[in-house]
Amino acid sequence: MKVLAIIPACEGSSSLPNKNLRIINGKPMIYYAINNAKKSKYVTDIVVTTNSNEIITIAKQMGVNVRRRNANLCNTQVAIDEVVYDVKEEYDFFNYDYIVTMQSISPTLKVETLDHAIEQSINQNCDTMISVANKASFYWFISGNKELVPLQSERKNKHQLPPFYMETGAFLISKPQFITKYSRIGEKCELFELSSDESIDVFTFGDLKQAENILCRKSVAFFVNGSNQQGLGHIYRVFQLADEFFTKPDIYFDINQTKVEMFGQTTHNLIPVNGITELMNVIGEKQYDIFINDILSTTVEYMTELKQRLPYAKIINFEDLGEGAKQADIVFNALYEKSIFPNVKFGPEYFVASKLFLLYEPILIKEKVCDVLVAFGGADPQNYTDRILKIVKKEKYRCLKFHIIIGRAKANFEELLLYRQDNVEIKYNIDNMPEVMSQCDIAITSRGRTGFELAMLGIPTISIAQNEREEKHDFMCENNGFNYLGREPSNNMMEAALDKLANATMAERKKIQMKMISKDLYNGRRHIMNLIDNL
Repeated sequence: MKVLAIIPACEGSSSLPNKNLRIINGKPMIYYAINNAKKSKYVTDIVVTTNSNEIITIAKQMGVNVRRRNANLCNTQVAIDEVVYDVKEEYDFFNYDYIVTMQSISPTLKVETLDHAIEQSINQNCDTMISVANKASFYWFISGNKELVPLQSERKNKHQLPPFYMETGAFLISKPQFITKYSRIGEKCELFELSSDESIDVFTFGDLKQAENILCRKSVAFFVNGSNQQGLGHIYRVFQLADEFFTKPDIYFDINQTKVEMFGQTTHNLIPVNGITELMNVIGEKQYDIFINDILSTTVEYMTELKQRLPYAKIINFEDLGEGAKQADIVFNALYEKSIFPNVKFGPEYFVASKLFLLYEPILIKEKVCDVLVAFGGADPQNYTDRILKIVKKEKYRCLKFHIIIGRAKANFEELLLYRQDNVEIKYNIDNMPEVMSQCDIAITSRGRTGFELAMLGIPTISIAQNEREEKHDFMCENNGFNYLGREPSNNMMEAALDKLANATMAERKKIQMKMISKDLYNGRRHIMNLIDNL
């Protein structure tokens, strides 16, 4: 079996100058077609037809043959059929079983796809196999009498439309007897549908950018855990960061620590593993370019094995206070304002805010406090919510409206949902947190993600630690506008703090708000992604 690959690559393009020589992911665009042809297990000979000295140099450097194209074949009026036929002057097409035209404008094509198409041509004894993209959509055309006519007679949802195939430049595989100056199409013609990623043809700067994004795309994985004791902040953050990559990452979790219900409804690719040993076995087989841990402290043993399994990956950890942190390429920790490790980026500028919060401005401080938010995260293991509900039963709080938010990891959420009191509204696992927050004048919360969100909205807040780890969090402090009560304060202490903040003057609360909003909490994801991209 002999297969000749012909790669047309003209010198100029008026809409996209130096198109074939544009650098995409570190290589000229013409490189990708030549490289696919070289790596193909079926292509036996390769020729680049061009009028460009630079393309000739690239082709020779890559070890393939060149036909210098005549000037009369280098203009927009000449069909590609004639350019391919011109190669016959040097190559006897009938020495080959198939002639494959591969245009340089399709840099995202994979060699495996090319070989699959050639195999299919051979197995089906096709005269011609054409690469196509399914572009089913709503099309209109102008009839002979210049009337607008819809191609589809019935308006349906796009996914219900019949296929509508458009040729791409990736490949056209023909038997040699069907190649003429005017055509490369034989009697038995088949179509080979490409994926959306591989069907990009570069004609514009937008196409070029899209191709660049595809070729630069990295494989990404997360390892995250969340529970009633650990909370769900780590899972929330992973979901936010997962959407920042131009790919669908794998998200691993340990079934011994995390129930799948902790993730809620999601279309992300969740992968359960039974302990660290299984995790290491799985990721070692898959390999990744980027691996992100959001599992609290890591050990030296864990990080050492992770780096052995993924020797070429960049490893990023979040909120890691373990000894393993120093082996990560970078660690992000918004909760602390200092670190003993040089690879740690710390401070509130690395807080990852939920997308919804980016649309909200700080609240307007009112003359009197009317609405109070109570939100102790997804788990609230210390049952602070229950204690607050007992406190606000008192008559003196009848003038205030309490908005109690409980998360899906709260152990006794069903019991709390039955609570009844006129000035208390209890909401479970809500999706519109910034909307509810922005209706409130003050808040009571723990020392995790919710505290940052309240600071973004400038809501004066009482903060209480859930555990020993939260006691060490630096951000929720007086300097940043929080009244921090420590861990497991008495009911009297909580009540006194609530009375003080609820009765604070408008000026006092404005002063608190200015401290909160002075921090850069809106650009954390951008800061993080810029650093990850530059690793």
